[in-house]
Amino acid sequence: MAPPPPSAANVSQPVIDSLSAPQTPDTVTQPLAVVSEKLPWRHTFISLKVPNFRIFAIGHFIAVIAIWMQRIAQDWMVLQLSGSVTAVGITVALQFMPSLFLGPWGGMMADRFAKRKILIICQSAAAVLAATLAALSLSHRVEVWHVYAIALVLGFVTVLDQPARQVFVNELVGPKYLRNAISVNSTTFQLGGLIGPALAGWLLTAVGAGWAFAANAVACCSTVAMLLILRKDQLHLSRPTPRKKGMLREGLQYALSKPTIYWPWLMAGFIAVFAMSLPVLLAAFADHVYDAGAGGYGLLNAMVALGALTGAVTSTRRRQLRLRSVVLSAGLYGLMLCLSSVMPSMVWFSVSMVLAGFWCLMFLTAANQMVQTSSNMSIRGRVMSLYLVVLIGGQAIGGPVMGWLAEHLGPHLAILVAGGVPAAAAAVVAVVLARKASLHIKVDLHDRRRVLRIVDRTQAA
Repeated sequence: MAPPPPSAANVSQPVIDSLSAPQTPDTVTQPLAVVSEKLPWRHTFISLKVPNFRIFAIGHFIAVIAIWMQRIAQDWMVLQLSGSVTAVGITVALQFMPSLFLGPWGGMMADRFAKRKILIICQSAAAVLAATLAALSLSHRVEVWHVYAIALVLGFVTVLDQPARQVFVNELVGPKYLRNAISVNSTTFQLGGLIGPALAGWLLTAVGAGWAFAANAVACCSTVAMLLILRKDQLHLSRPTPRKKGMLREGLQYALSKPTIYWPWLMAGFIAVFAMSLPVLLAAFADHVYDAGAGGYGLLNAMVALGALTGAVTSTRRRQLRLRSVVLSAGLYGLMLCLSSVMPSMVWFSVSMVLAGFWCLMFLTAANQMVQTSSNMSIRGRVMSLYLVVLIGGQAIGGPVMGWLAEHLGPHLAILVAGGVPAAAAAVVAVVLARKASLHIKVDLHDRRRVLRIVDRTQAA
């Protein structure tokens, strides 16, 4: 059985965001959990008290380290084989392109079938692909087109894996711990992102990329083992949605009817296309600007992960979940990328990457939490798949574009564009939302803790 909930004294009545649309009976959502006072630090990762989620988190952590190792090794190997940053962007595009076209279908499958079985099948396929890439690399037969082909097939696996993984978290912990579990998953991902690039940089220098791919194959097998030992009687299983006509259209109409879903979608689109292809730009900086080699590339990715890890832990302490948090985090992420374009040395550039990683993760966790908690379970797979189409499919478009910009206009201008467009979009969205909700900024010099506050004009009047 799941552990008891936190003390009632720590949880207030649900608060509806001032920018949420009125809810009709067919669009009733689970309330956004709002904590009225700071939780004790022992509750920062309270969802790990759930035995099934604890097992899943361990397997996920191992897998994340390995997938980061594979991604860094893959990108660097393509750069060395082709000598082209654009080729690295093409690899990213091929891996994410299937989600752009088939993502909604993957979400429909997640709503119709058992998520655990889908994940077992997908992780088994990923293990085979990683082992194939390892064999090609270790035998010194690998070519760029091999990497392209495996990246594309892995993209088809991701179409099914990602929406099922997102929704499966709710089946592991239930609605009460969902927000915390999302933040824990983000923390795990970023901690793995801190360790994985460092290990990949060492492996690339010491023994080559092949062993990073082999490690990922083993990690995928360990994930399958973790999924098999989960206690079925402790899962919060949702009833599969029966097949019917217009399921995808129903999911899209549902999402577009709710501001707490489509505004995070919009910001995720700008971030995905322009700012989520950061590894492509970091490869250009490590190779062409700082001449730091594979070790430097791994270090820069680790700095981003360090900031993101801090952001993930911070997100577990978030007391309120609002649209303004999503927009503000996206804007600050873009601003940090803009500032990185003028950093005078690799040391200062690394510092800016830590800050960029922090705000990127604050945006991703806030957007993910808001979209999930605004969706009913019967339709959440489709809603999340559409969100992932924007987030992952946007990278399929942005990868080659940012790679081309870095190669032909220079890494500094490319990263300025990568941050400037999302920052400008966040500013515009913030103005639109503020006008709709009659919000304005109030300066109070007498309140040292909250000098700047966002207030409602009608309430203030």
